[in-house]
Amino acid sequence: MQLMTSKKKNKIEEPTEAYEVTPKSEVVAGNDAWEQLPEHVQKAIELGIEQADKGLVFTHKEVMSNLKKKYPFLNGI
Repeated sequence: MQLMTSKKKNKIEEPTEAYEVTPKSEVVAGNDAWEQLPEHVQKAIELGIEQADKGLVFTHKEVMSNLKKKYPFLNGI
């Protein structure tokens, strides 16, 4: 039996291109995909953005903690 001795590791590297943040007004006004969304979806997205802007958000840690309190069988995850 032959053992594999390769020291190569599988790596995923993120592209080095620069990321830009597009202002919400440009995304909403200049994106054809936005116009194709149903009105109720647009309203839900806008509500989510407003809530995030007001700081009405939960961290991942808070969400997981609340879920594990509500569903104890998740405590092993």
